[in-house]
Amino acid sequence: MKKRVLSGIQPTGRLHLGNLIGAIENWVKLQDKYDCYFFIADLHALTTIYDDPKNLRDDIQQATIDLLSSGLDPKKCVIFKQSDMPEHSELHLLFSMVIPVPWLERVPTYKSKIDELKGKDLGTYGFLGYPVLQAADILIYKADLVPVGKDQLPHIELTREVARRFNQFYGEVLPEPDDLLTKFPVLPGLDGRKMSKSYGNTIAISDKPEVIIKKVSTMVTDPARVKKTDKGHPEVCSVHQFYKVFAQDRTDRVAKECRAAERGCVACKKELGQLLVDYLGPIHQRRLEFERDPAKIKKILSDGAERARLVAGKTLKEAKQAMGLI
Repeated sequence: MKKRVLSGIQPTGRLHLGNLIGAIENWVKLQDKYDCYFFIADLHALTTIYDDPKNLRDDIQQATIDLLSSGLDPKKCVIFKQSDMPEHSELHLLFSMVIPVPWLERVPTYKSKIDELKGKDLGTYGFLGYPVLQAADILIYKADLVPVGKDQLPHIELTREVARRFNQFYGEVLPEPDDLLTKFPVLPGLDGRKMSKSYGNTIAISDKPEVIIKKVSTMVTDPARVKKTDKGHPEVCSVHQFYKVFAQDRTDRVAKECRAAERGCVACKKELGQLLVDYLGPIHQRRLEFERDPAKIKKILSDGAERARLVAGKTLKEAKQAMGLI
């Protein structure tokens, strides 16, 4: 039997190139090799946008379109919406009875996210308990593997600790998942920081060609290079990082011309903008097909939830039986 893979993505704003390179393209490859369950993590999204969810419904729709347009196939994997699966929330509640609060307070991303979203009141139970819900997402499918970047490894270790603690109290019900470490380049945002919806520095997968070109024209380059005749330092340039990902065959030539002051930043950005437009072209073409048929999107998510429930419902029943609830 194929090993089972589980992963999700938050619809907090439009999905961007960092999501595409760091997660989605990897998922597309995994669906041919594993028994894959991929979900739109709309409940997780509410941990940070609970006070302003007016765009959430549309963001869920657009995120689903992005996943399908990028190559996820509901015939090869299960695609569903987290909030359509109350089993996740119920298992999360059961876990919350036994998980020590200090376990959650020590998760590295807890403090880093608070720093990233300064000014936002994140002193809520939902935000603190985010890793417990994430553990429920994973364990309710008894996932063998969870594809993650290096920064998410503490979450997977916490999930294993949750499984161990549950099993210690109630018997061997939940298997511990392994991480499937995904090596991918970290894309900088338009301002040079990590590309993040929180920073508002992203290029969205769904951005129109003219928007992409305009955004690329604003990207931060070598701060020490004022004029075209100044020799550049591509190793500190955000634009050059994009060339490494989207045009590897041009990277050395572009870097050489930059260092020799034979290529200006404007020309470099113009070329990169067109490269990104071409790269996203097939995705945009498939997006048009899905955008014309919202009923199809709704059905894919509904069918996905039905398939997911066959697995999740069984695990939840086992957990409740172990705890003496049924």
